[in-house]
Amino acid sequence: MSGDTAFNFNEEIKRAPDKPGVYIFRDKNDAVIYVGKAINLKNRLRTYFQPSSTNARNFDRSKVLSIQVLARSFEYIVTDTELEALVLECNLIKEYMPRYNVKLKDDKAYPYICLSLSEDFPRVEMARKAARDGNKYFGPFSGVTFVSEVVELANTLWPLRRCTKKISSNAARKERPCLNYHIGKCRAPCGGHIGAEEYRANVSEIKEFLYGKRGGVVRRLEEEMLNAAGEMEFEKAAALRDKITAVRRLDEKQATETISSGDHDVIAMARGEDCAMMQVFFIREGKMTGREHYMMTGVDKDEDGLIMQAFLTQFYSGVPAVPKELDVEIGPQDRDIMLEWLRNTAGRKVALVVPEKGDKKRLIELAKKNAEITLAQFGEQMKREKERTRGAAAEIAGFLGLESELRRIEAFDISNVQGYESVASMTVFEDGKPKRSDYRKFKIKYVAGANDYAAMEEAVARRFNRYIKEMEEGFDIEDGKFTRIPDLILVDGGKGQAGIAERVLDALNISIPVCGMVKDDKHRTRGLIYRGTEISPPKTSEGFKLLTRIQDETHRFAVEYHRKLREKAMLRSVLDDIPGIGPERRKALLRFFGSIEGIEEAGVETLMKAEKINRKAAEAVYNFFRNKNGGSK
Repeated sequence: MSGDTAFNFNEEIKRAPDKPGVYIFRDKNDAVIYVGKAINLKNRLRTYFQPSSTNARNFDRSKVLSIQVLARSFEYIVTDTELEALVLECNLIKEYMPRYNVKLKDDKAYPYICLSLSEDFPRVEMARKAARDGNKYFGPFSGVTFVSEVVELANTLWPLRRCTKKISSNAARKERPCLNYHIGKCRAPCGGHIGAEEYRANVSEIKEFLYGKRGGVVRRLEEEMLNAAGEMEFEKAAALRDKITAVRRLDEKQATETISSGDHDVIAMARGEDCAMMQVFFIREGKMTGREHYMMTGVDKDEDGLIMQAFLTQFYSGVPAVPKELDVEIGPQDRDIMLEWLRNTAGRKVALVVPEKGDKKRLIELAKKNAEITLAQFGEQMKREKERTRGAAAEIAGFLGLESELRRIEAFDISNVQGYESVASMTVFEDGKPKRSDYRKFKIKYVAGANDYAAMEEAVARRFNRYIKEMEEGFDIEDGKFTRIPDLILVDGGKGQAGIAERVLDALNISIPVCGMVKDDKHRTRGLIYRGTEISPPKTSEGFKLLTRIQDETHRFAVEYHRKLREKAMLRSVLDDIPGIGPERRKALLRFFGSIEGIEEAGVETLMKAEKINRKAAEAVYNFFRNKNGGSK
């Protein structure tokens, strides 16, 4: 719903059902700012407007007050159970990334080892992502180098095929083996040099090897080494010795105290000002295969149990396999629902343990210490980044005396050379950072000559008329190109340009603050014109630095667009006038010679070296430029 649409919260809450489900709050721009779940939708929604209610848990009162101020509407989705609500809440948070929800920020992909059991002749290789596709995945691991070493060692010990061709165990046709077979790196099942049964036996051994059960592998290799030495095959024995050394070295790299059999993830956290650092130890078959950290943002003063619940649901909804046990520092808020969700996600029972003593408690403490160290390392960096972006936007709002936050800023600039091909650029900064996917370019259509005021009027009018049209046509805020409107508009220029933009907005009945970005005699950012008054922020402030970045970026974007149009026009006016030279040949000439000058200076034989240019076309190009230059060349 648009922010202009009347929405009676009290009446809508009365209509809400006494059933479980998910509720969604939206702001004046129809953007999702919070997603929550509830056992009883009506009761939960009522808590947002009854501050004294004891049911208003889940997050601190400051967050509730912020939602109350910013929310312009809400909607809800009814589910049959609270578990379904938990799953839906997780999916919606990932989709919308709402401002006031606890969110898993990291989207890093840690490597896995994949054994492609879905194929008749499986392969072992590194995978960036794990999926539920019938293959067996081991990991995740913390380093690509380690995974590469394991994969290479496995392929050396058991030379499985490395190609991706489809090979059926029932295929009657035998193919010619590739080079890997001839250099001993593949047993060539494609050529029938190894049967399906023997190949599967090798795959079973690899599986044991990847599970960490390598004692049998070492014993087998030692036996083969002794036999080779007894047969005086010393080169073979030396190669087997090297393999044994490699397996033992691999075990040393993974050597940690065995906690217990089976797979575990150990999870602890460290709290920051507006974030939480989650540390995860991945333990497989009693050995630590890796450890990684993940950042949760938007936590404010939320309870630790809520943060843990948010992490578990968002992290484990994106992995192909959940380990049999999760050892957590703090139990999630809705423990019973979480256990049911984990069981459904894993397809089996998953233990959720809060260790109180012993080795598991020690591991939790170690994970927490790692989380604290990592947070300390990133804390200062995050603080500086916040000051440079969101903090800088807040400073600009302070300079202008604006009460609302500047989440989105749009800036406009005009570019032309002596009135030729006037263009306008629109750049977008959200939370103090450029959002290039929302940049827009306008080729000025209705203004003749160098008239920056009229060009600015046309660009701003076209941008916000498109907004009105998309809203009338019911475009979703995510699908429309112009449905998001800014909290502040900046135009390159002084009082005149700012006045033009204000006049356009007034005519469209749209209320958005407008500032002119003024420059000094050296064409550097000087300050802002707001409501006819120049404001000069301190040049050392982050707000002033952000203004400079916005002005430079908007100018760069406009000039870049203008240059492309000039080049396109130049190419059209020159090459398109040559008989027999169409778009494809024009592109081929430019690719080969790089410029008009290079084409103009080339002889017929050289021109024919370009793709698609025969002698007739080359002569046409050659003669065109000679006639154009009066036969001087």
